[in-house]
Amino acid sequence: MSFQAYLDTIEAKTGLTPRQLVDIGKERGYDDPAVKATVIVEWLKDDYGLGRGHAMALVHVIKNGPTISTKHVGTDGVHRDESEQLWLDGAATNPARH
Repeated sequence: MSFQAYLDTIEAKTGLTPRQLVDIGKERGYDDPAVKATVIVEWLKDDYGLGRGHAMALVHVIKNGPTISTKHVGTDGVHRDESEQLWLDGAATNPARH
């Protein structure tokens, strides 16, 4: 599953765009480098029912922003992404999908 697919699934499960969840996380101070991933994972599990893999995708975006490694960009593996920039504003508005 691509990184973007994780974010799209999170949106489908929670009804919130990745950007909305990132903003909530930042309001809670989870973008502070001192905050451990386990704290964020627990929040996402308790409040939104997300599993560890999906939660860790959001941890990355909360902590590092929407840029990902180019390791899988343009490859043909199952973890491939179209771009190193993740789309956070909802699957329906993603220009790469249209």
